[in-house]
Amino acid sequence: MRPIDLASRSGVALRRAFQAQQLRRVAGSRQYSNVTSLPPTYEKLHNKYSEVRRVLGAQRLTLAEKILYSHLDNVEESLLNNTNNGRDIRGKANLKLKPDRVNMQDASAQMALLQFMSCNLPQTAIPASIHCDHLIVGSKGADDDLQAGIQTNHEVFDFLESAAKKYGLDFWAPGAGIIHQTVLENYAIPGLMMLGTDSHSPNAGGLSTITIGVGGADAVEALVGAPWELKAPKVLGVRLTGKLSNWASPKDLILHLAGLLTVRGGTGYIVEYSGPGVETLSCTGMATICNMGAEIGATTSIFPYTEASARYLEATRRERAVKNAAAFQNFPGASASEDACFKFKADEGAQYDELIEIDLSKLEPHINGPHTPDLSTPLSQFKTTVQEQKWPEKLSAGLIGSCTNSSYEDMTRVESIVRAAEEAGLKPKADFYVTPGSEQIRATLERDGTLQTFEKAGGIVLSNACGPCIGQWKRQDGVEKGTVNAILTSYNRNFRGRNDGNLDTMNFLASPEIVTAMAYAGSTTFNPMTDSLTTPDGKEFKFPAPHGLEGPKTPFDIGKDVFKVASQPPNPNEKVAIAPTSERLALLEPFEPFPNSDLSGLKVLVKVSGKCTTDTISAAGPWLKYKGHLPNISANTLNTAVNAETGEVNVAYDLDGSKYTIPELAKLWKERNQHWLVVAEHNYGEGSAREHAALQPRYLGARIIVCKSFARIHETNLKKQGVVPLTFVNEQDYDKIAAGDEVATVGLYEMLQNGGQGEVQLKVTKRGTGEELLVPVKHQVSKDQAGFILAGSALNLLSKSASA
Repeated sequence: MRPIDLASRSGVALRRAFQAQQLRRVAGSRQYSNVTSLPPTYEKLHNKYSEVRRVLGAQRLTLAEKILYSHLDNVEESLLNNTNNGRDIRGKANLKLKPDRVNMQDASAQMALLQFMSCNLPQTAIPASIHCDHLIVGSKGADDDLQAGIQTNHEVFDFLESAAKKYGLDFWAPGAGIIHQTVLENYAIPGLMMLGTDSHSPNAGGLSTITIGVGGADAVEALVGAPWELKAPKVLGVRLTGKLSNWASPKDLILHLAGLLTVRGGTGYIVEYSGPGVETLSCTGMATICNMGAEIGATTSIFPYTEASARYLEATRRERAVKNAAAFQNFPGASASEDACFKFKADEGAQYDELIEIDLSKLEPHINGPHTPDLSTPLSQFKTTVQEQKWPEKLSAGLIGSCTNSSYEDMTRVESIVRAAEEAGLKPKADFYVTPGSEQIRATLERDGTLQTFEKAGGIVLSNACGPCIGQWKRQDGVEKGTVNAILTSYNRNFRGRNDGNLDTMNFLASPEIVTAMAYAGSTTFNPMTDSLTTPDGKEFKFPAPHGLEGPKTPFDIGKDVFKVASQPPNPNEKVAIAPTSERLALLEPFEPFPNSDLSGLKVLVKVSGKCTTDTISAAGPWLKYKGHLPNISANTLNTAVNAETGEVNVAYDLDGSKYTIPELAKLWKERNQHWLVVAEHNYGEGSAREHAALQPRYLGARIIVCKSFARIHETNLKKQGVVPLTFVNEQDYDKIAAGDEVATVGLYEMLQNGGQGEVQLKVTKRGTGEELLVPVKHQVSKDQAGFILAGSALNLLSKSASA
């Protein structure tokens, strides 16, 4: 978005722009009326793709580039500015994109909608949906947990539902399913570009879409119809050969890849899969792999459209989408060139910035963790590693399902080994939990008898919601905080304390099949490929290799009517439900603009060591109830961060030496009008897309964050909220700055005034000695982002233009 242009529009002109875009709202529709001509989604894609080919000619493009560039607002402006006439787009161009739709989960949707409401617009410019999946606590079982969740969170659910009615958004009620599974089943079609207010939104890349996880301010930018900006990603190719067999699964591919690339290896890249091995994977298997691309920091991940993709669309009752995709790929272009038709695969000869080759036939199961998703160990070596590292050998719980691994294929593969164990008279020795990803999955598994198999074995089926995966887990096994214990899950993330609030719980990530087999053994050292269990009658039992079905033999069951989507046109008479005395929801006050000078008098609040994830900066779990109330949720800011100078967790010291928790001191400094900064290490803000990790520090008085490197989404979120993210030119300068030091910026204001052009330094005055030093820093601030920061936040610009 170009803030100066948007700010100059009149409210009437802006509304006319919205009206002109209403035809695009059908882009998220599940049905199209005619395959003899292109439906609106593909007509728009075709027209933009023709522009891309006109500008770039016969340049070979990856699939990701074809879809991404075909969603540009102005193709020439984005692809030819500062790109050597289109030859050096990746990593250099600032792409201004027009997504087809936005999908929001309930925790992040609260703040996104509060920001959208500040713009005073009658409806969104593009289709959007709200998914109530984050606020249900997993504990006793689906029915009890759902009822308790609705009772506890009714105020938030009422707010979200009323906002959906007012602005014409799709509303998926509590229990309908997890956002990523629901999007895959209902909205994802090949060639679409979507934004999702959750870092695992790229799950939809399994169905050949470009879907990017963003913060709420990014979502609002798209919802008001403004172009959304993204630095053109590089493209990392993963070429697959061979075919998975026996215990190896798609989950093992991404676990292995995370070990190769680490949590930072995908930063600034789209991961694109290709090769003959792709054709052997199911659509949901590809989605699992794309889902966990977030764990390597990738902007998004994508697979080509395959026969398995078409089968999945048919199984989810979207036969028309299959016909439309086929028609689009054969739709005649403006020339006879082989590039004239848009194919949902990379051009022959397309080049990748990096290329990794993986032979699926040689892939073995992997287990990743604890405390980080990139600590990858092959199953054959895991027992030895557990013993060498002195990790717990007793397994306290096995949890399968979630948005990552609750597909029909996943669950029927698990069912095959559960049935074998049942016939041998075995029961799981560890607690065993199952989370269906959606009502459609749950109902189909129930119809086909799979859920009954799990329940007969002693499994606890939780609600169709995120639950333990995001910290919404009330354990029933007596494991208290401070108790060292091990769990295995088929989830996607395993940061310390994430699942149950216990920093000493070690979460190891694995496929659902491996998790289940080890739950039967009750041991982290058990290898189901080689080891045996003793049955009640004294016989030796060895698990057979799991087998399952890619999808149901008949289309998926839709499930209970109460969980069907509520779609409605905008209703301007609907009142959005926010009680003035609410402790859960609060209208937003605008942040103050950047001063007309460089920043001075900043103090270092805390210097952080080690991982500082979005969970560290803004914890989930019980804090999710305050997602719509910025003052209340700010009380958890950085509350699991490690103080680099003392080694203490959640401890900071005032200038007089008084000891506080980090959020307590931040609040105290806010009351003193003492602005501050944080100093941190690598990949600051790794993890989820939660913009609260940027909003909370901003609310409490943060003006800059300086670290060795940032995670992509968090760096963008900071800029959208008016906080300047800076990185050290020389990483060793991290050691030169301490808590309590005074910091002033040099050249920052001039850089912002020049639209992101210019160098920046920090003048550090050492606490106690008064010694001064200059620390050079880098930035990745674009022209538009400089406008956001100067205005105080992106929302300040959007709301100003909408109310002009």
